[in-house]
Amino acid sequence: MTTSGGSGALLTQWTVGGPACTGRSLPTPPRRCPASATFPAQKTSPTSYPTTNSWSTSGCTLGTSTSCSTYASSREYRDAEGFQGKRVLVIGVGNSGGDISVELSRVAAKVFLSARSSTWVVSRISSQGFPFDMVITTRFTHFLYWLLPSAIMKRIGFWKFNSWFNHTNYGLASVKSSKFNIIINEELPFCILSGTVVLKPNVKEFTESSAVFEDGTSENIDVVVFTTGYVFSFPFLEDSVRSLFKHSCSLYKCIFPAQLEKPTLAIIGLVQLTGSVMVGAEMQARWVTGIFAGSNKLPPVTKMMADISKKEKQLAKSNSPEKANMWINFISYMDEIASCAGVKPRVLRLLLTDPRLALTMFFGPCSPYQYRLVGRGRWSGARSAILTQWQRALKPLQTRVLDDSSDSSSSLRWLCLLALPAVLVAGFLLSKYPRPWWIPRAGSHL
Repeated sequence: MTTSGGSGALLTQWTVGGPACTGRSLPTPPRRCPASATFPAQKTSPTSYPTTNSWSTSGCTLGTSTSCSTYASSREYRDAEGFQGKRVLVIGVGNSGGDISVELSRVAAKVFLSARSSTWVVSRISSQGFPFDMVITTRFTHFLYWLLPSAIMKRIGFWKFNSWFNHTNYGLASVKSSKFNIIINEELPFCILSGTVVLKPNVKEFTESSAVFEDGTSENIDVVVFTTGYVFSFPFLEDSVRSLFKHSCSLYKCIFPAQLEKPTLAIIGLVQLTGSVMVGAEMQARWVTGIFAGSNKLPPVTKMMADISKKEKQLAKSNSPEKANMWINFISYMDEIASCAGVKPRVLRLLLTDPRLALTMFFGPCSPYQYRLVGRGRWSGARSAILTQWQRALKPLQTRVLDDSSDSSSSLRWLCLLALPAVLVAGFLLSKYPRPWWIPRAGSHL
């Protein structure tokens, strides 16, 4: 997609022409589209490019020469076809690296997984078999992170992770590591335990047929798969527009370039949230469409620039070398964008008018239903959806009903009554003393 417009950065309309009609082949036939079209406003998402760095080897540079071992990036990977009987090295232990290693371990002769830093592995299944995000992404947990020192919460998180299996024994992570990543993968620990996936340290160099690791060991390698992340860019925007922002914190609320004369450009999805990025992108889109439709208004440029400057100062205090890789607290960000869009739920008010709903919202999952209770896009079924989400999560599993005579409804009512004062105090403190939503990448999910 290419864009052109008015005078430099002061764009008021966008002429868009995309290569989708004539570009690279796609799995499905591209739909017919005009060579270009003009729009009064434009929502766009970044283009991602894999960060497959050039690796020094004897006689060639992996990434620029085909005389070395076969290599690919996670972006090019589709399935395990063609990897049968190969010795594969996967570089990078993110979610993609873990998933690809597990899949390749079923057909490859051996899979080596190179890790540069500590990685904590969690399961999608959490307490009592509920989905992990339903249990961890709650306003109550959010309040604990606000209330307790980060060091204590980090220790609690490490203890929780090691309660599944000892990550140090598996060579994945240590509680002493200051830099770490968190991935979701149920099968990786079993693959390491069975020997189909072997953990290795960072790669020092490549030879024509092997990889040499920082601990001095080497392994013969047939194929290298890079899962080292992505660089986001906007090649379809004019240079004058791209220069307005270097990363998401240079945008107002991680969405709008503040220096544009009119709010005609919005970047959707350029955020790394500690929760679901799809839910965050939906909230961004709701606010942006309100801006474009005139239902919502942006503040003056001076206020937007002041907000951006404040966020950048918070980043500077974090001493993070990669500011583009900062995570954002999911609930803090969702509430802030929802407040701008006029759809933020008022939990404290609900305690007086609908205490059952308020307590469920505070102690239960912070699901998108909470942002459909009020404002534009309000849904009449949101309250019922919030109150029944635990039961509906288990409904597909109840294909064989067993007798369970235990009745905890009375205990639950007593707990709700005792929790009322805590919710009142938590809501008051969070409204008066909000914490910044920028979080260093290391330990961001804790």
